[in-house]
Parts: sequence; C-alpha cells; structure tokens
Amino acid sequence: MLILFDNNVPRGLARTLNAHTVVEARARGWHMFKNGDLLQAAEDAAFDVIVTSDKGIKYQQNLKSRKIALVVLSQGRWRLVRQRLEAIAAAVNAATPGSYTEVKLPIA
Repeated sequence: MLILFDNNVPRGLARTLNAHTVVEARARGWHMFKNGDLLQAAEDAAFDVIVTSDKGIKYQQNLKSRKIALVVLSQGRWRLVRQRLEAIAAAVNAATPGSYTEVKLPIA
C-alpha cells in the first residue's frame, strides 16, 4: 500500500507501517498544498491512503467521489500517537478506496 503522510503526522509512525511504502508530503514538494490540492495530487500519484491529523478535512472537502482513503488522527503529537500505534496500523490496513476513518488518541 502506498501511504502519504500529511505535514502534521509524526515521522515515527512510519516505523509501525513498515509493511507499506510511506512518503511524506514534504518529500514530494507538496507541503504547501491545501487539502483539496493535496488529495488530488495524492490520487493522481496513485497513493492509496493519506494519514493526517487535520480533523476538519471531512467538512472542508467533498470526499464522496474520492478514491483515496483517509485515516485521520485526532492528535498529531508523537507522544500521543505512539500510545495508539496498533490502532492506527489497523485503520491503515483496513482502509479501502474512498474510506474515511478517525483514530481517537488520548487528550494531552
């Protein structure tokens, strides 16, 4: 599975998803893209999943016609993300084209 990490996702999460190919938006030069442009670029580049902590994306974008899956983390801080690595990996592994999954993380 080809996974794109949005700018707000901690790099350490990639180690948990080592069965997949993980690319950071910054590595593609996409770090300045707004959500709609990022979604389109990721779909055009054949990414399967975007992982982000932008909870507003479902309100800002029409996701119904999207082929890419979204996994949204409720927090983007590594110390909170690392407490739910298994749940995040399960959400990524279960992602299907066009799906939207939120993973709740502990509150700081």
